[in-house]
Amino acid sequence: MRFSIIIPVYNRPQEVDELLESLCAQTFKDFEVVVVEDGSTEQCDAVCEKYTDLLALHYHFKPNSGPGPSRNYGAERSQGEYLIILDSDVIVPDNYLETIEKELESEPCDAFGGPDKAHPSFTPIQKAINYAMTSFFTTGGIRGGKQKLDKFYPRSFNLGIKKEVFEALGGFAPMRYGEDIDLSTRIFANGYSCRLFPDAFVYHKRRVKFSSFFRQVKHSGEARVVLKKKYPDTFKLVHLLPAAFVVGNLLLLLLAIFDSWWWLLPIAAYVLMVFVDSWLNNKDLKVALLSVPAAYCQLFGYGIGFIEAQWKDILGKKSHPKTENS
Repeated sequence: MRFSIIIPVYNRPQEVDELLESLCAQTFKDFEVVVVEDGSTEQCDAVCEKYTDLLALHYHFKPNSGPGPSRNYGAERSQGEYLIILDSDVIVPDNYLETIEKELESEPCDAFGGPDKAHPSFTPIQKAINYAMTSFFTTGGIRGGKQKLDKFYPRSFNLGIKKEVFEALGGFAPMRYGEDIDLSTRIFANGYSCRLFPDAFVYHKRRVKFSSFFRQVKHSGEARVVLKKKYPDTFKLVHLLPAAFVVGNLLLLLLAIFDSWWWLLPIAAYVLMVFVDSWLNNKDLKVALLSVPAAYCQLFGYGIGFIEAQWKDILGKKSHPKTENS
């Protein structure tokens, strides 16, 4: 078996249905699918049953423990040479596995990852959030890859790794947030090769509301502080950019209130830059307009999460994000 696709899921049967449907259309066929139900109250066993004659599909139910331990659980029960970790809220194009196989044949590596895109069927908010998560003008610039500010660290929504390497590293740490960066950091620290496969993309739905998106990226900011403590050498000044963005925007607003409205010009310039860039990329006026609050949600959420966690750490309080699903 060449690939084992590991999919942890928590209360998202409709998403699993869409993902499994897209896996049925793969042009490369040497793979199995391992779905790990992480203590869901809304289970996807009936959905998986639909695909048992179409895919080499294995369904497992376990008590809730979070995505990292659930991926480890699936990996232990897999047969593939490579593990491919996917989030339940993605859809893959029909040449996804074929693209990965071609990359591995041309230049073998121990671990890899791919980018994410917005599918044409996504709602305007989902497309705007996707823009915010991938744009150079947001924290997409510090997520790594081509035209980014930091080296590429695979993320768990689209991550591949040799099973023997995964086992040697002990799999994912029991962290609710930042567990993928933790694994990527250990991949590099132990001398394994890791590459970006730019054409092995997935369509990532992400969140459908700004409020839930804000909470998600806030947890990512909190996790960065945890990772900074765990791996001090990996922390770089670029990781401070969201926090600096928060402080800078608030300072400019105060100066505009108490001094002159001219202080709002840098904010206006950033808003215009995001709007135009999103419009050029998405060719959709509504998505471009929504990309502005999405970008602010993303940067403020991450920045506030980082600042709060750092402050708690200074005060000696626990800053590690919770480990259970929510």
